Amino acid sequence: MTQVVDDTTEPQAPLCGVLAIQGDVREHVQALSRRGIATRAVRRPEHLEGLDGIVLPGGESTTMLKMLAFQGLWDPLGDLLRSGRPVFATCAGLILCADDVQSPAQQSYGVLDVSVTRNAWGRQIRSGTFELRTHGAAGLPDPMSGVFIRAPGIVAVGPACEVLATREGQPVLVRQGAVLGASFHPELEDDHPVVDLFVASLRASVGERTVADTTS
Repeated sequence: MTQVVDDTTEPQAPLCGVLAIQGDVREHVQALSRRGIATRAVRRPEHLEGLDGIVLPGGESTTMLKMLAFQGLWDPLGDLLRSGRPVFATCAGLILCADDVQSPAQQSYGVLDVSVTRNAWGRQIRSGTFELRTHGAAGLPDPMSGVFIRAPGIVAVGPACEVLATREGQPVLVRQGAVLGASFHPELEDDHPVVDLFVASLRASVGERTVADTTS
């Protein structure tokens, strides 16, 4: 049976999946619920059915890879990530979405044209909140803050990917089509504009499909 994590949302709200095999699932659910978005925990392939978008949360990417294979989710999740529906990938989620993963190399979906290095921003002792620069990209405030916890570094960005924010001149927030990837954790800060950006993309995507359905 499909599990709905939170249904105290606006009528006809977008339904966003949150990959719930490991990581900071609850924090993403809470951030989306505060904005009126219905959420569903995704642990098995059938939980992907009918979603308007999905979040790949922070956590431990190698553990996530093992669980994706164990639960039979690898290929079905890849289909959703490539479907054009909004995707929000934070920290370990960014690693899963990257085209290339270093230190060490590992399997990934390749839906973001970036190379990432695991733990590039330092281990747990160097975690904290840091100032980011956006220069107004995607309507984001400049500066804005970001919480980094054993965060991956984006060491190369291909032409298909747009840089939306940097820390000390290094990319930390990127977008390619409907896929938004962050090295940091916007879900850990109240009213973070990056979560708002993802929610806006969810609502816009649902609206476009509704119009298409009514005119077809």
